[in-house]
Amino acid sequence: MKQLLMVLSFLLTMSYGQAQELNCNININSEQVEGSNKSVFVTLKKSISEFVNNRKWTELTYANTERIECTMNIIVKKMDIDVFTAEVQVQSRRPVFNSSYYSTLFNFKDNYFTFKYKEFDQLEMNENTITSNLTAVLAYYAYIIIGYDMDSYSRLGGTPYFLAAETIVNSAQGADLTGWKAFESPKNRYALVNNLTDEAFKKFRSFIYDYHRLGLDEMTSNSANARGKIAEGLPLIREANRARPSAIIISSFMDAKSDELVNIFSKGNQKEKTDAVEILSDINPTQTARYEKILK
Repeated sequence: MKQLLMVLSFLLTMSYGQAQELNCNININSEQVEGSNKSVFVTLKKSISEFVNNRKWTELTYANTERIECTMNIIVKKMDIDVFTAEVQVQSRRPVFNSSYYSTLFNFKDNYFTFKYKEFDQLEMNENTITSNLTAVLAYYAYIIIGYDMDSYSRLGGTPYFLAAETIVNSAQGADLTGWKAFESPKNRYALVNNLTDEAFKKFRSFIYDYHRLGLDEMTSNSANARGKIAEGLPLIREANRARPSAIIISSFMDAKSDELVNIFSKGNQKEKTDAVEILSDINPTQTARYEKILK
C-alpha cells in the first residue's frame, strides 16, 4: 500500500505545464434536469476540461500531436442544490500507424457517478486524502486511459498508471464513496481496476499490445501477417473469459472492438473467418449475429 501511495503521490505532484497527456472532449448532458438555470453546467464543463486536459499526469513527455484522444460524456440525471447524480461514458482511441484510422481502445459506462459541485468551483486533487468524488473519478479515468494507451504501445506498459488508479480506489473506499466498493457492482470502478491489476489477466493485457502494435499498426504493410497476429490472440480472450465469466475487462474490450474485429476478419481466409466467428461468439454470445457478418 505504501508503494502505491508513493506512485500516486509522484504522479499527482507533477506540475501543470506543456505536453499534457490527454486531449479529452468533455460533454455535459443536462436534459433530464428540470429548471431554467443551466449556467452551472457550462462552468462544470469548463472546470472538468481544465482539470483533465491541463494537468500533467505522468513524467513522460508528449508532443501536442501525441496527446491521447478521449471523450467523457456525462449525463446528469438529477441535481439537488450542489449534489449531482450522473452517469459517465468514457472512451479513448489511438491512431493506427500509416493510416488515418483511429482504433477505440477503451469504452466504459459508469453508472455510479455522484458528486458535489458549486458553480465556479476550482477543481483540485488532494494527493493524500480523497475529499472530492468528482476529482477522484476524473483522475481515476485519466490514469485508466493512459494505462490502456501505454499497454497498446509497450507490453504491460500501463501497469504504473493502473496502480495509480488502484490507489485512488483504495482511498475512495476509505471515504465511503459510491462506485468504488468491492461488492457494490461487478462492473464498477473497483471491478475494472481489479481486473487490470490481476495476474490472471496478464496474458490478456499482453495481447492488447500484440493486437495494436503487431496487428493494427502492421495492417498497411502486411495485412495477412497482421490479421494472423490478432487471430493468434483470440483464444487468450476466450480463455480469460471462461476463467472469469463476465469480467468487466473482457466485456469492455468487446464493446470497444466488436465492429473492428468484424472488419478485420471479413477480409481473412475461410479458416480465419470460421475460427473468428466461433471464438467471438463463444466470448460474446449476445452478439453472434454481428460476428456472423464475417462469413458473408
